Amino acid sequence: MEVIQTGFQGLLVLKPKVFKDDRGFFLESYNQEKYNQLNMSNFVQDNQSVSKKSVLRGLHFQYAPFAQGKLVEVLRGAVLDVAVDLRSDSPTFGKHYKIELNGLSQEQFYIPAGFAHGFVTLEDDTLFSYKCTNFYAPNHEASILWNDQELNIDWQVDNPILSEKDACAKLFSEINFQDVV
Repeated sequence: MEVIQTGFQGLLVLKPKVFKDDRGFFLESYNQEKYNQLNMSNFVQDNQSVSKKSVLRGLHFQYAPFAQGKLVEVLRGAVLDVAVDLRSDSPTFGKHYKIELNGLSQEQFYIPAGFAHGFVTLEDDTLFSYKCTNFYAPNHEASILWNDQELNIDWQVDNPILSEKDACAKLFSEINFQDVV
């Protein structure tokens, strides 16, 4: 597996070794020993979503003590994936990193606790998978407005399909960053 540093502490792009032949391909999608060597916490919950094109989910995070790290990948389709650094003591605080993930490249994206995470689907019937380092805790979840001008994220979509929760999320300036991690 190739590990690509992003310039954000702990935020990693992972390229698994893919074995292809005329039958298809094989890859190792998770190996606890290898991920522990990368200082990734043990994962306790797996989630999947299927979305049509232009669905935007995010920017989500959970406050401590339920902050989550996430290992995400696209199994079918494609997304523009975004992580925003919420760690107030980080040199990349308030900055975002984005990457296109798709079912053909099989790349994974590790987002440590202390980041907000979101994605917009670029194709219909996109199957998105993520492993989480902490359980879902609805009383500790929060969302940042996807089009907050302070973050200035180019989502490459003008009118995304949003949930009610994401449409009325907080502005970045309204977040209590002391309780993020």
